[in-house]
Amino acid sequence: MRLLVLSNAVDGGKSLLPALEFLDHTLVLSPLSPQSLGAAPEAHLIIVDATRDLGAASQTCRSAAATELSLPVLVVVDDGGLAAMKSTWGFDDWLLPRAQPAEVETRIRLVMERHQTARGSRAASIGELSIDEDTYVVRLSGRPLDLTYREFELLKYLAHNPARVFTRGQLLQEVWGYDYYGGTRTVDVHIRRLRAKLGAEHEALIGTVRGVGYKLDPHGPGRGDPGE
Repeated sequence: MRLLVLSNAVDGGKSLLPALEFLDHTLVLSPLSPQSLGAAPEAHLIIVDATRDLGAASQTCRSAAATELSLPVLVVVDDGGLAAMKSTWGFDDWLLPRAQPAEVETRIRLVMERHQTARGSRAASIGELSIDEDTYVVRLSGRPLDLTYREFELLKYLAHNPARVFTRGQLLQEVWGYDYYGGTRTVDVHIRRLRAKLGAEHEALIGTVRGVGYKLDPHGPGRGDPGE
């Protein structure tokens, strides 16, 4: 199996994950950067080094999830970085650098199996709203919506957690990332744009909970104070 290892480690993938020395895989090393994905050689799985630069690892994972490569992503992270990892990075599984060969091989196998099973089923439906993560197309009553990348990510995150209320800070961290330094009013702007694109009939799908934040409600209750 060809493994694309995205790392700035001097000694390559086997330095990042020593257990690879004992496994029968072909390693292709590229710098830890989203740009490496554009020129990525043929591979079956991406390994991302999150032991040194969590910000670069986060951006690279998100870019991998948004590209047409459709490859599973395995993150290597040390104990100190575990608390900073977020599911919104878009990775499939993670490993500690000290993982033994049997564990590494098992994780790779299970990630590949889950990825194959999940392909073609990465879609969410909330009432008349359909979100396809593979094609980045959102349809409302069968009509495609013209959304920006960030609007899509925000709507997708709310749709995967229907009826759950999120503060602006939580949405900013989960959708924009912990390394984003913009203010929480950014969330308000994107919510207003999403509501406008949903139209008057469906804008109440995104509800406002006064003094708390936002939620996606399948039943579309009154949204409260639009200025919240």
